[in-house]
Amino acid sequence: MQTLVQRRLAFQCVSLATHQTRNRYANIFTIKYSRMKDDHLSDITELRAKSHNLSIPSKTILLEEGKVAETLYLIRKGCLRLFFYNDGKDITFQFFFEGDFVASFDSLYKRTPSLFYLESIEPTALSAIKRDDFYKIIDNNLSLRQLYEDKLINRFHTYQQLFLSRIKNTPQQRYEELLKEYPNIIKRVPLHYIASYLGITPVSLSRIRNRR
Repeated sequence: MQTLVQRRLAFQCVSLATHQTRNRYANIFTIKYSRMKDDHLSDITELRAKSHNLSIPSKTILLEEGKVAETLYLIRKGCLRLFFYNDGKDITFQFFFEGDFVASFDSLYKRTPSLFYLESIEPTALSAIKRDDFYKIIDNNLSLRQLYEDKLINRFHTYQQLFLSRIKNTPQQRYEELLKEYPNIIKRVPLHYIASYLGITPVSLSRIRNRR
């Protein structure tokens, strides 16, 4: 049974390991479409040609813990979360919104059982692409490869900051950081999910919010 610390370290290690092999492109699935430059739009069209669209209601499980991830998702509208159970408690690890590419990264790269569940928080519209299709495009497209290597470095930095924040910062500071990154998250995500993401109880989160 994976412990909470092991799961979080595993997520970090996935990002680190990607510097050495094709797996280095893993974290591209948290890249924002809106941040891509115009000269990459033709490359994105190639990805879209291999993808299909789907709409799902809230609380739809796209991937279960223990299953191998074979699909990457782009959020066109809606919100997803990665979560797992620790001693019977539902722990949210990450939120994803419009423009994010999402997958259980370690499972996708290594084709090993996922450490996480992937679930919709609200009705969500997605584009999905199969793992093999994506890697085939990446392996033959120097422009996309360079783009995602650049984004990979940025994502690794982000996850490093997240990991350190959970060790060094207070719940109040982590809450402020979350609001800075996602100003509208309170309007879209249930508070008990936010509390589990911050590593505190819903009661503690209410106290923090009341102090603002």
